[in-house]
Amino acid sequence: MSRRTEKKGRTLRPYAYLKEALAAVADRVRGDDPERGDVPGWVMITVMTAALVLAILIPFRAAIVEAVTNALDSVTSVG
Repeated sequence: MSRRTEKKGRTLRPYAYLKEALAAVADRVRGDDPERGDVPGWVMITVMTAALVLAILIPFRAAIVEAVTNALDSVTSVG
């Protein structure tokens, strides 16, 4: 194998990877990817979880902070 052939083979390999990557992106854009999932559903679950955390944290913040502080003090106290 000559140097010219080796060089040609090395330059074609990145193009093959690029071609595969572009094909994967095209499949994903077309919606042919079976593992794409339900994005709006996950967004809704995330937003609802954040809303629940805020709904619990806002009215009970002082009680939660006090309970956590007491728990940490009882664990870290010497004696």
